[in-house]
Amino acid sequence: MTLDAQTRPRIFGISGWKNSGKTGLAVRIVTELTARGYRVSTIKHAHHDFDIDKVGADSWRHRQAGAHEVALVSGTRYAIMHELRGAPEPSFEEILARLAPCDIVIIEGYKREPVPKIEARRLEAKNREPLAPGDPHIVAIAADHPVDETSLPVFDLDDTQAITDFVVSVTGLPEPGNRPAAELLTE
Repeated sequence: MTLDAQTRPRIFGISGWKNSGKTGLAVRIVTELTARGYRVSTIKHAHHDFDIDKVGADSWRHRQAGAHEVALVSGTRYAIMHELRGAPEPSFEEILARLAPCDIVIIEGYKREPVPKIEARRLEAKNREPLAPGDPHIVAIAADHPVDETSLPVFDLDDTQAITDFVVSVTGLPEPGNRPAAELLTE
């Protein structure tokens, strides 16, 4: 399943090595975009096994019994856990198609997706080898130290407002008040 140009939200990614500041930057960008009135969703790719469930909880027991999907629903949120049970990891496009309509999706990870990305760099990162030279989709760098070896725009890793302005510009995100009336009906 793929989304066409009409239904696909704008997408912007954050790449970087472990401990490079990706998650903090993603959280700050989401906070700033939300404060500006945008509907934001996120996708985080993990390279390791993870679980959002607690051992012994009813939903955990449902999964252990073999349920393909388990939905947890309350008055404040819902989550759907999908067990792959040996099936291949879904593609980025398949995950994107499952999200509710929004203005922009901020992705963390998915280093190989052909979407505009900012590379997060910190001196304390596990690996400090630059990603930008090998990834034509990296359009800027956000670092906690001076960066000289690039022609890309470089931002201070903590300059959330300037980075968010850049994200809005690169993605062509319209002002929240300028969305078509049909889009406002889905809010």
